[in-house]
Amino acid sequence: MRIAFVVDPLPSLRAYKDTSIALMRAAQASGHAVWTIQQEAIHWSPLHGVCAEAVHLEMLADDKDWYVEVDRHVVRLRDFRAVLMRKDPPFDVEYVTTTWLLERAEAEGARVFNRPRALRDHSEKLSVAEFAQFSVPTLVARDPLLIHAFVDLERDTVLKPLDGMGGSEVFRVSHDDPNRNVIVETLTRHGTRTIMAQRYIPEIVDGDKRILIVGGEVVPYCLARIPKAGETRGNLAAGGTGVARELSARDREIASTLAPVLAARGLLLVGLDLIGDWLTEINVTSPTCMVEIAEQTGFDAAEMLIAALERQCAARA
Repeated sequence: MRIAFVVDPLPSLRAYKDTSIALMRAAQASGHAVWTIQQEAIHWSPLHGVCAEAVHLEMLADDKDWYVEVDRHVVRLRDFRAVLMRKDPPFDVEYVTTTWLLERAEAEGARVFNRPRALRDHSEKLSVAEFAQFSVPTLVARDPLLIHAFVDLERDTVLKPLDGMGGSEVFRVSHDDPNRNVIVETLTRHGTRTIMAQRYIPEIVDGDKRILIVGGEVVPYCLARIPKAGETRGNLAAGGTGVARELSARDREIASTLAPVLAARGLLLVGLDLIGDWLTEINVTSPTCMVEIAEQTGFDAAEMLIAALERQCAARA
C-alpha cells in the first residue's frame, strides 16, 4: 500500500536518529510505497478535495544519503492507504490549520494517524491534568502572582511553555533564585502567555524516560535521557544521553493505564515522559526515540507501528 508521511523538510531529518525515517524504512521493508508531504503543500479545493504535492521515495540504508526521489506529483490524500502526521511543533496556527485540512481529508475517506482531532485537542503538557494521580504537583497559569505562589510553596520547580519541544525554554527555578522574576516575566510574556509549573523531581539525574505506546500496546523498553553535567534537562536535543532500559513496575502501571484511553481517541503513537515515578508529559505530535531503543535492545518499535497501522487500515477498510 502507499503510505504518506507528513514531515519536516527532508534535508533537516537525520537518519541516524530520526524516528520518521525509521518508520519510512520499516514501511518499505514491509512492502509499502513511501511518500512524503510537506505541511505547506497540503491544500483543498471544491473540485479535488484535500490534496498535496507528494514525493515518492526509495529508502536507502546509508544514513547520509538515505533516500532517492522516484517521483513527485499532486495526489488526493484519500488516495493513500494511510497518512502519518509527523510534523514537529511549533503547535501554532499553521499546525492547527493542517489538522483542519487533515480532518477534511478524513471526511473524504483518508486514513490519518494520529487522528487530526486528537492531535488538535491534546495538549502534550496540559494533558497530564487528566491523569493527575500520576503527576507531581502542577500549576498551569499565566498570572505571575499564582506562579510565584506556587514556586514559594514547592520551593524547587520547573517552569516551561505549553508549546515547546526538545527542552526549549525549560527553567529550573527555586524559591530563592535571584532571576525568578525575569524568568516568569519572560516565559509568561508579562502575564499574557500560559505556562506550566511543576515540582522539581530530583530523579531527573537518572533520566527523563520516554515510554512509547504503539496501537494501544506498551513498548517493553524506554529510553532514559540522562542530562549532561550541569544540566536539568534530559532532552537529547539539549545534550542528554539516551540509555535504553526495561520498564519498571511503575512505568508499566502508568503506561498500561493510559494506553487504552489514548488509543481509543485515535492516537496510534504516543510518547509518555516520566521522571522517577511521575508522569510529566504525553507527547503525540511526533514522538521519537525508536532508533535508540532499537540500536540498544534490538526491539523494533518502528516495525511494530507499521504492523499496527496495517491492522487499523484493514479494520477501517
